[in-house]
Amino acid sequence: MHSIHAVPGPGSAESDWCDWHKGPSGTAVLIEIVEQGSGPGTVLYACALCREQRRLRPYGEQP
Repeated sequence: MHSIHAVPGPGSAESDWCDWHKGPSGTAVLIEIVEQGSGPGTVLYACALCREQRRLRPYGEQP
């Protein structure tokens, strides 16, 4: 399971953490917003290498 971060504020689409390799990153972007029935939602970020290896697309670029 991936680590979870709080939902970012408006306009925030970058993180210094990659949830896929569970480490620091200077290239991580928002991949998925996980909505929860109660409480705040969560978000997942992936770095450029993890996006390429896993064919992940940034949130908003997904079909």
